[in-house]
Amino acid sequence: MGQFYFKLMADQNTNPKGQLNIEISEEVADGNYANLAVITHSHSEFIVDFINAMPGVPKAKVKSRIILTPQHAKRLMKALQDNLNKFESMHGQISDIDPGMNVPLNFGGPTGQA
Repeated sequence: MGQFYFKLMADQNTNPKGQLNIEISEEVADGNYANLAVITHSHSEFIVDFINAMPGVPKAKVKSRIILTPQHAKRLMKALQDNLNKFESMHGQISDIDPGMNVPLNFGGPTGQA
């Protein structure tokens, strides 16, 4: 599994070496699958909602919401780009969805019935 990092501005008084000890609970480590992200922003924050949308189901739930400052959003974007570049150099170019292709939110699947 790949990892990404983006630099944090360490408080030199409480953490003189600039190191950060990161812990993760089992629940968070399990993660949430998302196949859709909705990004909104204001002048002071970026909000990224990660959603798992199922084919043929007209309703989807937000699985996780991350709120970032604009500066951290930019750092995350750069870290993702760096990791995508590393991934593609090892595994080949990732094919993107054709920009002219209109992907419906129901993914063209059958309508769910109970």
